[in-house]
Amino acid sequence: MSLYDLTVKTIDLKPQSLGVYRGKVLLVVNTASECGNTPQYAGLERLYQEYKGRGFVVLGFPSNDFGGQEPGSEAQIKKFCTATYKVTFPLFAKVRVIGEERSEVYRFLTANHMKPTWNFAKYLVGKDGQVLQAFDAKVLPEDPTLRAAIEAALKR
Repeated sequence: MSLYDLTVKTIDLKPQSLGVYRGKVLLVVNTASECGNTPQYAGLERLYQEYKGRGFVVLGFPSNDFGGQEPGSEAQIKKFCTATYKVTFPLFAKVRVIGEERSEVYRFLTANHMKPTWNFAKYLVGKDGQVLQAFDAKVLPEDPTLRAAIEAALKR
């Protein structure tokens, strides 16, 4: 099984197979609009713009699991992200990222890697749909270690 075998709901609540990203390098991030880490949206968008031409995509999964910091509806989240941070990378419907009710995506991501401990944890997924590395929420999009891991994944 790979991440590409899963189907999720987009921010517009339409089903979408993650298979549309097959062969690309992904950075999957649990996001929140009212968090101290929320400004990471800007850095994630810069990463997406910088690397998307090379087969890289950021996938944002809003979650209200930590501190109730994503209380809005999908429509409110979409409006906030596009208006405030000019986000163009794909966003999905709110999901649970921890606990027994966590989404299939986060079950897959955390099967062999750390579970998120806060908003903006990052999972780097290779072209084969397998998790290559997980990064704590404190690792900023500009972090040289994260960028090096993305570069290495793009060269595989």
